[in-house]
This record gives sequence, structure tokens and C-alpha cells, in this order.
Amino acid sequence: MWKVLLVEDETFVRESVKEIIRWEEMGFTLAGEASNGLEALPMIVDDPPDLVLCDIVMPQMDGLELLQETRKAGIASKFVMLTCIGDFESMRRAMEYGASNYILKLSMSVKDLRETLEKVSRELSAAHAPAERPARLAAAPREKITHPEVNKIIDYIEQNYDQDITLKSLARYVMMGENYVSALFKKKTGETLIHYLHRTRVEKAIEFLTTTDLPVNRICQNVGFMNDNYFIKIFKRMTGMTPSQYRMKQ
Repeated sequence: MWKVLLVEDETFVRESVKEIIRWEEMGFTLAGEASNGLEALPMIVDDPPDLVLCDIVMPQMDGLELLQETRKAGIASKFVMLTCIGDFESMRRAMEYGASNYILKLSMSVKDLRETLEKVSRELSAAHAPAERPARLAAAPREKITHPEVNKIIDYIEQNYDQDITLKSLARYVMMGENYVSALFKKKTGETLIHYLHRTRVEKAIEFLTTTDLPVNRICQNVGFMNDNYFIKIFKRMTGMTPSQYRMKQ
């Protein structure tokens, strides 16, 4: 059974969605429900569902923000968005962020929902089918690093890889000279700071490529590269193929 989390602030809509489909006959089970994204996010992180059926317009955290935060957490749950007629910009953004589909709330029918669930079920089945996948990069060094400043740098990169990071900014962060930090990091980890940063960003890009439908230029921005061509060059140098070629082999 594929697990579904239903996220909708309108109780009437939430109850209607629960009642109009015989979920288990379609291979789904309603594992939980939430009234907004802020309530749903920890549920997704604690026990990732296979599908999030989610309203776009909600208080505190809307559906688009929930989708983005879920992807930032590295969770590949499928998203189907519930939306209102005419909200084309939100629909476009949801699909750009990797939503599988959307359903118009006011005209939602059993047929619409069944067809959407069938599509998602096929996608989930395909994603879980055994396949030969390209090798991932080796994990960036995380263990047996005893130097506190080096650990601070590693943690900072892990949390801020999508930001503009330079040797100067990292040296300022740990209050050390640039040359000293560069030499210290190389000594303790076995690789240069810039190589570590690139490797972290490429590994994050691989997560986006394998768990979302985001275009390569969007993934480039999401992982901190400001230039598409430079991103593709670094990605190919580290994996032996371009981002598009990597995605095609999934």
C-alpha cells in the first residue's frame, strides 16, 4: 500500500476527499492528515509518505512552501496539488518544483482523483522497480574529523551549500586566516575546501535529479552554482556525465 498524507485547511474538502475514493482498492492508505504545511512538515520528515495530497492555499505554510521544504529535506514524496480555478501561476510553480499533478478543487470528481492516483501509482511503481543506477559519489568526509573549526566548516557547508560560499567567508566564519584555514582543511580531510564544496553541491544536485522533475538550471541554482555551464562542467568532472545524462540513466 502506498501511504498518503492529506494536507488541507478546509475540513469539508478534507472529509470529501477521504470519502469519495475507496483508497485501499487503488493500493493507497490514508496514513495521516494535517490542516496546513507547518503541521504537515514534521509528519513528512518523521515518516515520509509516498504521496502528499496538498492544498496550495493554506495559512501559516502553503502547499508550495511545503513542497519546497520537503525537497530541501531530501524527501522524494510525490505531491499532487489541490487548487482553485484561475490560479495558473501557483499551478505552474508547483509543477516546476516537482509536483506530479494538480486537481481543481471546485470541479474535483471521483474520475479526476482516480486517474490522478493511477498516474501516481504507476510513477511510484516505476521508481521502486529494480534498476541499474549510476554510481553515486563517495560520501563527503564526515567521520574522524576531530578539529572543531574544520567540523564547523563542514557543518556550515552542509547547511548553506545553496548560498554564496567563498574561502574568505569561511575563514571569517571560523575567525582564522584564509591560507591557514585552507591548509588546515586539506590536512584534516584530505581534500581542498573548494573540492569539498563542489562535491557537496554535486551530491545535493544528484538528489534533486533523482527525486524531482526540476529542470537542470533550477537545480543548478538550488545547490548554489550561479552559472549553468560551470555547474555542468563540475558535475561532469565528478560523475563522468552531464546532469541530463545522469537523470536519463535513472
